[in-house]
Amino acid sequence: MENDSPNGAAASKGGRVADNIVYFARTLRRAGLPVGPAAVIDAIRAVEAVGLASRQDFYWTLHSTFVKKREHRAIFHEAFELFWQQRGLLDKMISMMSPQAAPKEREKPRAAEARVRQAMSPESDREEDQREVEFDMRLSVSAREVLQRKDFAQMSIEEIAEAKRALAALFLPDDKLRTRRLQRAPHGRFDPRRTMRVSLRVGGDIIMPAFRARAERRPPIVAICDISGSMTQYSRLMLHFLHALSERRKVHTFVFGTRLTNVTRQLQRKDPDEALAGCSDAVEDWSGGTRIASTLRAFNRDWSRRVLGQGATVLLITDGLEREEQEDAGNDLAAEMDRLHRSCRRLIWLNPLLRFEGFAAKARGVRIMLPHVDEFRAVHSLEAIGDLVAALSEGVSGRDTDPRRWLDAA
Repeated sequence: MENDSPNGAAASKGGRVADNIVYFARTLRRAGLPVGPAAVIDAIRAVEAVGLASRQDFYWTLHSTFVKKREHRAIFHEAFELFWQQRGLLDKMISMMSPQAAPKEREKPRAAEARVRQAMSPESDREEDQREVEFDMRLSVSAREVLQRKDFAQMSIEEIAEAKRALAALFLPDDKLRTRRLQRAPHGRFDPRRTMRVSLRVGGDIIMPAFRARAERRPPIVAICDISGSMTQYSRLMLHFLHALSERRKVHTFVFGTRLTNVTRQLQRKDPDEALAGCSDAVEDWSGGTRIASTLRAFNRDWSRRVLGQGATVLLITDGLEREEQEDAGNDLAAEMDRLHRSCRRLIWLNPLLRFEGFAAKARGVRIMLPHVDEFRAVHSLEAIGDLVAALSEGVSGRDTDPRRWLDAA
């Protein structure tokens, strides 16, 4: 391959950069990124053209060729950090790179970290680990029980796929409301008009009484889902749950980071992967910041009268960490939450921060929002979503989900 760049020539001669980029691309492919041979060739040529002057240049050069969608950014970042740090390649290839500090201990792995680590391990090691786990689990809980309680951010590639299948097969809520509209029924209120019509069909000789009763229907569900950086892993699986839910009842889905986007039409597609891809294409602020007050203001102004009729239930999916900390923003957030609460039949706040045992309602945004919700629930695992489905079906809430409990504790 011809190369006129001095940095590229030096890199190709001394560090076997091309081979390492190929191995890195295979890691990305195993982690779930659609990286083909053409992308690998483009990455090699881009590195030869830009050179290896700094770690940042090398990172963004590979990022520009391998990352095509917003949801792939977290996977690429984790793969880059783990792959090049583990093999010690950047220290050898980039002489100007500053030494890295020792990584700090974390309570929870970052999003996509488990998927990348698993993609970097050889197939034989992964099969051996699976055999050991199966042998150990005979004396412990089953794999299904572990998956039910496991945090979405800690799941591997196979576990995420299994979680998606479990969400699609989940027993969906069967909540019904009685309406004022009457319909024919075998028993109930006597219907004289229909009785006379039926008797006229047989000449009036036989009069069989007809009845009618109040109709029942499932109220619509409106989901307002946070897709900021801290919520990406949870919001994706919640969108899979909402996609499965929309196949059987009316569901209106909105996502927000710094702006509000209606993705109801995208989630109506039959294939779940195609539906999620449509959502990614429609959203411009995926994995960005969070502006809850302005988002709720836009929803209340533009959409509340359209979608909150017929006794709708609202699912607010966010961690409550508001980006706007001004005093006016806090007043706006309280006013918009109050308006949303009064516009729907039931407002349920789903917060993944409840997965921590020591969680307390100390954040300013959380304290402002809690007085205006009916229930406060976790949304970090399959078990939490199963509890949500049961609560929607029964229409009652327990003491553990009462928002006043968290306000009193704070």
